[in-house]
Amino acid sequence: MDLIMNGEHSYAGGHLRVQRTEGVVAIIFDNPKKLNAMNLSMWQALGDVCSALAGDETVRVLTLEGSGEKAFVVGADISEFGETRSDARSAALYGAAVERAERALEDMPVPTLALLRGYCIGGGFGIAMRCDLRLARDDARFAITPAKLGLGYGFDGIASLFQRLGHATSADMLFSGRKLGADEALAKGVCDFVFPATQFEAESAAYITCLANNAPLTIRAAKAALRTLALPDAQQDRGAVDALVAACFDSADYAEGQRAFAEKRAPDFKGK
Repeated sequence: MDLIMNGEHSYAGGHLRVQRTEGVVAIIFDNPKKLNAMNLSMWQALGDVCSALAGDETVRVLTLEGSGEKAFVVGADISEFGETRSDARSAALYGAAVERAERALEDMPVPTLALLRGYCIGGGFGIAMRCDLRLARDDARFAITPAKLGLGYGFDGIASLFQRLGHATSADMLFSGRKLGADEALAKGVCDFVFPATQFEAESAAYITCLANNAPLTIRAAKAALRTLALPDAQQDRGAVDALVAACFDSADYAEGQRAFAEKRAPDFKGK
């Protein structure tokens, strides 16, 4: 996939849109007639877009949101299962596309934020949980529903839930399939911020701007450390993280940060 430039780009037949303004990139799931349910081409496009963005050193923040007011993503588009997920073999191929997309999102070297309005269900919940942070409007509702559909929920998805939410919350959501309101989700660590509907857009934008204006090399080093800590000890490459940290001290941004502090002004970081 080519470098994603400023402006808007469409993929998956227009159901996945990407908007970029300088270093801030927004992925928008745009299937509102089905509450942004994910079809196979959307999963494939999500993996492609995240993989392309991961190699772009000018990206500072990635956000994900659903089109419209009713939902982030309500899960997979069940209406296409007869064609794309009809038996164990096709289900495995479908699952591989989902896993690739979620892994590419999880491996992004910059902060990833899920902006959540309305329903965040099933596969949508999985996408949100692969992000670093989840900012929710107070009408957000969260659920994992395979137990209501007879689907098998993949090991990697459960491992991701367990790592972030622990045994009890993961078990409750997987076993019951019940919906959590925003306040309960916040208390259980499912989301990280909850804002009233009237303040959601402004508060989310302010937080995104805060991250985008901070030192990109510092944030990438911190993200790499967090990703490394999530791995088993034998797979951790501390040397790679140490190299990113050292690069911060050798950067022009480090000098700019010191100048800005001395001059009592906001720094202008370039990511170099």
